[in-house]
Amino acid sequence: MSLFHAVVQLDHQKAQVLQFDADHVVAEKIKAHSHHTKQHGSAVRSEHEFFAEVCAALDGITEVLITGSSTAQADFRHYLEKHRPHQVKQVVGYETVDHPTEKQLIALARQYFLKHDRMAGVPTPT
Repeated sequence: MSLFHAVVQLDHQKAQVLQFDADHVVAEKIKAHSHHTKQHGSAVRSEHEFFAEVCAALDGITEVLITGSSTAQADFRHYLEKHRPHQVKQVVGYETVDHPTEKQLIALARQYFLKHDRMAGVPTPT
């Protein structure tokens, strides 16, 4: 099921992708795969693989709000701009939050998208 809005709670080890509408919430959890090698750049490759999985989970979603630490958000934004420029426009905002519950995250996202959609002149789908 692909829904119009999603919120992503992101850090460097895991991501929670919550797609939602007025009545439904679909949750997906993504964990980073750590490759502990002495090879130069292996941590960067692991992060890129993780961010690629997050991006794949966002395929087909019209508007996405990214939440989490400011560092994780900045790294994800950089990854998007460099490796997934076609998905940059999906992300309509970034909010720094500290470990909200799933219900708090959905409430934050619904409030955010209500304001965002009104400002953009876009009716919120039901």
